[in-house]
Amino acid sequence: MKPVSSYCKKGLFLVLSLCTLFLVLSILPVHGESELYDNVLRLHVIANSDSDEDQALKLKVRDAVLAESEQLLASCQTREDAIAKTKEHLSRLEHAALKTLQAEGCNDSVRAELGEEVYPTRNYESFCFPSGSYLSLRIVIGEGEGQNWWCVLYPPMCLSAASADSTQNDAYISVGLTGEQYRVITETDTPRYRARFRILEAFEEALR
Repeated sequence: MKPVSSYCKKGLFLVLSLCTLFLVLSILPVHGESELYDNVLRLHVIANSDSDEDQALKLKVRDAVLAESEQLLASCQTREDAIAKTKEHLSRLEHAALKTLQAEGCNDSVRAELGEEVYPTRNYESFCFPSGSYLSLRIVIGEGEGQNWWCVLYPPMCLSAASADSTQNDAYISVGLTGEQYRVITETDTPRYRARFRILEAFEEALR
């Protein structure tokens, strides 16, 4: 007959193993967080060059595109609606950017296009999105060789990320983000969500 202490050790080991398993499962992306990449439409504005003038123009173009897209996407209830509306009005968004440049006395061309892009981890005020492949609206100014500006076009986080509006959670969930997805991008300063955030990035990297 084995000593009682060996049974205690086995029992303790089993309890610790179960606790570890529970902890790991609690941070794995098993609540739809991996679908985060398929629930947003990003915005990517690329400057002509890194000169101070071109970088300033980039921000003016950004503001013009955001103002135009806010009107275009105001009635969209899903990401699919936003994508369809953006595709339909690419020339309108392109024209808004071009008009802004011309008003500043700049003759650079502008190109608006939709496509998949690989993004690094990005912080937007109170939001942080994991790196990965996202569908995005690209606004390329001139040669497109300058520093870029990223944000989230849909849901419209570019315009309200700095807002303290307590209804943001419900607003973003209503357009496709789940509660877990919302918490992953807004609570990355907590250990649990920071770990889940990193796992998400590794998950996306493994799919490439």
